[in-house]
Amino acid sequence: MGGGAIMTATLIGLFGVPVLTAVGTDLVYACVTKSVGASVHARNRNVDWRVAGLLTLGSIPATGIILYGLSHVGLGNPKLALWVTRFLAVVILLAALTIEWRRSLALPHVTGDGSGTKTSGPTVMVALRTIVLGMAIGAVVTISSVGAGAIGVAMLMALYPAMAAARIVGTDIAHAVPLTLVAGLGHAVVGSVDWSLLGLLLVGSLPGIYFGSHIAHLVSERLLLAGLATVLAMIGLRLLLLGAH
Repeated sequence: MGGGAIMTATLIGLFGVPVLTAVGTDLVYACVTKSVGASVHARNRNVDWRVAGLLTLGSIPATGIILYGLSHVGLGNPKLALWVTRFLAVVILLAALTIEWRRSLALPHVTGDGSGTKTSGPTVMVALRTIVLGMAIGAVVTISSVGAGAIGVAMLMALYPAMAAARIVGTDIAHAVPLTLVAGLGHAVVGSVDWSLLGLLLVGSLPGIYFGSHIAHLVSERLLLAGLATVLAMIGLRLLLLGAH
């Protein structure tokens, strides 16, 4: 959680990458990295494919609509870049709040491995809400590249409280793969993906994955979530100030 927010904001604020290029490049990057994560969760049977399918049913059409709108507004429009920067700031702050909300939950299954536990199929009302959630995530992620992790996981926890945390995370990541693929390819078509930058990010991610996987068990999840929420809040406020000028 939070990777998209930190990545996109860093590309914009530290490296001076244009806003929409940062968003598009991060979406393609996320598709590659999340594909790896999704395959691991799938092997561990920590993906509820019914829920992931419902999310996709809502997110892909929403992504298409947003991409159509972006292509007609024009990537060179300075007002669009300013609007996306402000929108990104708000989404990052919302992600920080949802992470803090999750941290405050005292659920016994939060740190569990899921053990492949299956849940009963969603009711019609829950299924419809899941599709609507997918639409919202699809629109937000296509505009900002942020929200599939932190916000998606929090909302799924609210919709499916009986589902193990590992299964919620696996389902959210599995849904993010087609979402970021379609959104990333759409951004590539309209010219907002820097392929050289993408290659460098992927090369840099390999040692990060290696070291992170070896120290993850040493870090308290609640401490990590608190730190992540704090960092995202600072990034969101910084982007709001950037978008005010």
